[in-house]
Amino acid sequence: MPQPFLTDLIEIVLLTVRVTGVALAAATLLGVPGGALMAFSRFPGRRLLVAIIYTGMGLPPVVVGLVVYLVLSRSGPLGSLGWLFTPAAMTVAQTVIALPLVVGLTMTGLESVDSQLRLQLRALGADRRQESWALLGEARSAVIAAVVAGFGGIISEVGAAMLVGGNIAGKTRVLSTAIVLGTRMGEYSLALALGGILLALAFLVNIVFIRLQHRPAWWLGR
Repeated sequence: MPQPFLTDLIEIVLLTVRVTGVALAAATLLGVPGGALMAFSRFPGRRLLVAIIYTGMGLPPVVVGLVVYLVLSRSGPLGSLGWLFTPAAMTVAQTVIALPLVVGLTMTGLESVDSQLRLQLRALGADRRQESWALLGEARSAVIAAVVAGFGGIISEVGAAMLVGGNIAGKTRVLSTAIVLGTRMGEYSLALALGGILLALAFLVNIVFIRLQHRPAWWLGR
């Protein structure tokens, strides 16, 4: 394998991991507490908000890319940041795609926990924070599944990445957009090879998540 090609491939893989990793971390940090808040709280307009979250779970990535593009363009409200056609813009788009999935599935998982457990925790004198942590520990498999769904929604995403990233070689080209480029150029062997790398990367990450699902909840000290 030629050295320049190998160098470019490593850059593409590393950028894919970086963009997707940061986006997933942001979606998790925002989405898990958001899902817990939705599951544990009752307030006016909650049903409407739940409907919006569920709608967001099926939102076409290309629509997200278009909205982020308009927001980050020179005439957009955040155009002064200069993020368009940079990895930062791709990270923002992927975070928006993954967030509803993490929120919605976390909320559903927590709502499926036996309601008697909450009563028992309150009877034992647990405050709201302790109660939330305990319920998250009980529903950790569902919470991790929510994060896995968010990861699956962005690791192979193309539309938004192309719109806000531009698929610029050495700057914003990730595995999914490189596969599209290879296919368009008729380099099917290269596209298939990149697809194999993408699948392998997704498989390895999912193996890690599966192991986490079967480990004790560390925040409960067990």
